[in-house]
Amino acid sequence: MAGMATSSAAVVAAAAVVALLALAPAASTAERFVVGDAARWTWGYNYTDWVIKKGPFFQNDTLVFMYDPPNATVHAHSVYMMRNLADYQSCNLKAAKLVAGITQGAGSGFEFVLTKRKKHYFVCGERGGIHCTMGQMKFIVKPKSSACRDD
Repeated sequence: MAGMATSSAAVVAAAAVVALLALAPAASTAERFVVGDAARWTWGYNYTDWVIKKGPFFQNDTLVFMYDPPNATVHAHSVYMMRNLADYQSCNLKAAKLVAGITQGAGSGFEFVLTKRKKHYFVCGERGGIHCTMGQMKFIVKPKSSACRDD
């Protein structure tokens, strides 16, 4: 009889563990976002609004920049990372870092993983910065900790 009580207690304990695991929140996973959704990375789209609508963003999320390579009817686009807010606001490309050239947005696009919890200042640097200044091809994103995703 003692053996039967012990095995019954083990079954009840195992059932309790399974029930708790079923109630536990799923592990948070990184998400993948196509910048601009169907509009993609293009002239004249308001990316600041896009960030507000899609956010918040989290550490390890991926931003996918999709744009066609330049041809007779398509202007070139690129992705630059600005070093600070002042350069971002003025579209000053002198100290900017090119992260994706004019052909890297083709096909499945260029992927940028938000590995750091800091502000990322993205702009298109083509046409001497006019895509940034006049075409609204710029946005800021500051990912939150991935541990906060389920909050």
